Amino acid sequence: MTDTLTGLLRQETLIKHSRFIVQAGPVASAEAATAFVSAASQVGATHNCWAWRVGDALRSSDDGEPGGSAGRPILAAIDGAGLDRVAVVVTRWYGGVKLGVGGLVRAYGGCTASALRDAPRLPLRAMAELDIACGFDDLGRVHAALAAVAAEKASETFEATGVRLRVRLPADQACALKNQLRDATRDRVRCAAAAGPAQAWTGPTL
Repeated sequence: MTDTLTGLLRQETLIKHSRFIVQAGPVASAEAATAFVSAASQVGATHNCWAWRVGDALRSSDDGEPGGSAGRPILAAIDGAGLDRVAVVVTRWYGGVKLGVGGLVRAYGGCTASALRDAPRLPLRAMAELDIACGFDDLGRVHAALAAVAAEKASETFEATGVRLRVRLPADQACALKNQLRDATRDRVRCAAAAGPAQAWTGPTL
């Protein structure tokens, strides 16, 4: 299980007279990561280098630094910290001393790793969505089973013959919910995976 950040963080470091400011935060999508980079980048700075990862999607930028000396080390620090759904911008003000490619790699990667090392985290869990159909007489039993596995009710539709629900819950609890529904209603409830289960996080929406 990987983690994301619980909120925004900012850390400043001085390396050979160059000022580095790391800003990082949780992001829910590639679009959110792009917006974070735009908001965190500082006009007038020498460089605003960045990287982000959202599942298998990832991007990075050296923003004028030598190729591979900034964006990739930032991304490596994100991965090294075991984080996902995270964007990082490292802003640099040049201090008059050249660091060289190796020095830049160490500076960007090191200050990012330092900022992320003790950052508050939130565990990520795989989530699933299920469609449930039940009769009116079983609705109370269904609601009790949902509460037992911390399932969230996304929708509830009343029809002439019964009720249809779409629920969202940790994927590792899906089998337990199906078994509880079967036992509680003598297999009268129909339960199937909904289209598009997604990887998501526990806790509040980011």
